Amino acid sequence: MAVVAVIGASADQTKFGNKAVRAFRHHGDTVIAINPNAKSVEGERTYGSVLDYPGPIDEATVYVPPEVGIRVIEEIAKKGIKTVWLNPGADGPAVVARARALGLATRVACSMLGIGERPGDY
Repeated sequence: MAVVAVIGASADQTKFGNKAVRAFRHHGDTVIAINPNAKSVEGERTYGSVLDYPGPIDEATVYVPPEVGIRVIEEIAKKGIKTVWLNPGADGPAVVARARALGLATRVACSMLGIGERPGDY
């Protein structure tokens, strides 16, 4: 399975950044929780940025507002992550355009639905 960075991972189980951690883990993926303001999410150590994680990452799923996402997209590209999911609320036009300009495989959709999981189950 894939190594997936959940950017905007949250300890709050009602937030999609938390549901995604659980959904991708249930899907069998290795989850890398990205949140500069938390030490762990759902038992996963958090990293402040994808650039802080020492290993390769296959995909990133973004759960931060566009004003943060525009910076995060640059970090995703710099890390060499090839695929990015821009979830509802993170999919501002400037973020989508920048992701595509950087050559990222950009999926503008709910990543949990994209892997066959239902957010309501988490």
